[in-house]
Amino acid sequence: MSYLSLVRHGQSEWNEKNLFTGWENPGLTDKGLAEAEEAGANLNNLGITYDHYYTSILDRAIITAEIIIKGLNITKYNLVKRQELNERDYGDLTGLNTVSYTHLTLPTKA
Repeated sequence: MSYLSLVRHGQSEWNEKNLFTGWENPGLTDKGLAEAEEAGANLNNLGITYDHYYTSILDRAIITAEIIIKGLNITKYNLVKRQELNERDYGDLTGLNTVSYTHLTLPTKA
């Protein structure tokens, strides 16, 4: 049987401040590091063996992936880093408070 596990990065410093992050590279908070460790332990408890590991090229995702892999007790692995897995680029919204822009809505299909 094949498995695919998708995991979002742990809380970043900008997530904590409700800032649009996009392609910026804020570090993980202590909570984010703990979330990554918990994810690794939870995945390890499932007893699934993974053949491949993929992440975006953003530091927060790479660090999260490496912590998870450590939690799986894997010592030899190939972590593939791909820009195509990056979070969306928020452009001019990057660094702005997300709460200030909750009134913005995307057009809906009629």
